[in-house]
Amino acid sequence: MNVETILIITALSVSFYMAWNIGANDVANAMGTSVGSGALTLKQAILVAAVMEFAGAFLVGSHVTDTVRKGIVDPSLFSDNPNCYIYGMLAALMAAGTWLNFASYRGWPVSTTHSIVGSVLGFGIISGGSSSIHWDKVSQIAASWVISPLLSGTISFLIFCLLRKVIFYSATPVKSAKRLTPFLVFFVLGILTLVLVFKGLKNLHLDLSLTHALILASLVGLSGALISIPLVNKINESQRQHGGSELIDPKVKRSMKKVTMHLRKAKDSVTGELSDEIANLLTKTEKISDRFGKFFETKHISKEYQTVEKIFVYLQILSACFVAFAHGANDVANAIGPLAGVLSTIKSGIVGVKAEVPILVLLLGGIGIIVGLATWGWRVIATIGNQITELTPTRGFSAEFGAAITIVLASKLALPVSTTHTLVGAVLGVGMARGFTSLNLRTIRDILISWVITIPAGALLTAVFYYVIKTLFSL
Repeated sequence: MNVETILIITALSVSFYMAWNIGANDVANAMGTSVGSGALTLKQAILVAAVMEFAGAFLVGSHVTDTVRKGIVDPSLFSDNPNCYIYGMLAALMAAGTWLNFASYRGWPVSTTHSIVGSVLGFGIISGGSSSIHWDKVSQIAASWVISPLLSGTISFLIFCLLRKVIFYSATPVKSAKRLTPFLVFFVLGILTLVLVFKGLKNLHLDLSLTHALILASLVGLSGALISIPLVNKINESQRQHGGSELIDPKVKRSMKKVTMHLRKAKDSVTGELSDEIANLLTKTEKISDRFGKFFETKHISKEYQTVEKIFVYLQILSACFVAFAHGANDVANAIGPLAGVLSTIKSGIVGVKAEVPILVLLLGGIGIIVGLATWGWRVIATIGNQITELTPTRGFSAEFGAAITIVLASKLALPVSTTHTLVGAVLGVGMARGFTSLNLRTIRDILISWVITIPAGALLTAVFYYVIKTLFSL
């Protein structure tokens, strides 16, 4: 077996390994909230994601890709030494795959794009020095650590607060949800169509102008809204079974909590007769607060509440399918981009800026993503869906929809956002709408640390793998 054959087999193997890790880690972006909210079981989520991710990767995955992801390093640096480029790309794929493998094992949702960018960055530094790196590109990517979660978190926070005010705080939640659903369907389908246009269909050279994209999105949204009207009208509006005609503004509940807290402080700061009077007042206040707590707890397990959540189950599954499709179309390039560059260089002996992607390579990437999702995807799905904050279909929908809006805005404003960071930020935003106490700060801390470590970890691992590969092929 000659050296070229060994290099091709090695490149195919490590690319499949990278695709496997993309499936194991990144697919949680699309399905984590659906599983966490109970809209889909883990098996259903894996099945739906497998179909949509593979369809996105194989049908509209890029057929021409950058040989070095995101323009971090200039490929012309390796024009006199193509073997150096081949070894470097293999090392970058191994390093990114290894870091993703470790992150998935720990259940950390990290950006696969940042993993491969960090790995290519390490290869660029050891082969051409720090001056060969386009640091402006690296700075843009690092900025996404802040931009992505902040933007998506704010949008999701506002969406959930709006739904809570319009639906759950109304006297007739089901009627309010039915009235709002056609408008939500319009915006959801419209925004998700824009996600597909900007993140996925561009690979089919369907580079629509903003005006045409908006017209297409409006037509899709309007069609969905019209279809949804007779469907939601079939839903029965059960009568309020708990609480009678009692309707309490949630602000009153929050105010009573504050009153209780201040009375406790006041009681501790005085003595004598005044302390006894405050103690009596505190006892009465605590009883009223307890009544409010039972009222809201009862309301949340009522038939009306469950009916509203069922409506949002369908909206959430719909949004998850769209995001999975767009993710497969866009992120498969992280695995096959370097592979296509390596295969092209082995075949021609020239390092190019772009490389054609053979159909079999796309197929390899799509299969790798599915296998990774089916075997280890549950680890990161569990983190997104259950360990950041408690999710319901309404909250999961708010997070997913907020993330989709962020991706569309970022695509048009050329902001560097990560799909992973965007989804995690959206879940955080929904959790914060219910207060900091609803967030698992320990999990959030681990996730933030993993984001910061991703790029340097990829760079360091690449240096190790590069010298190992170079030594082995020099023997």
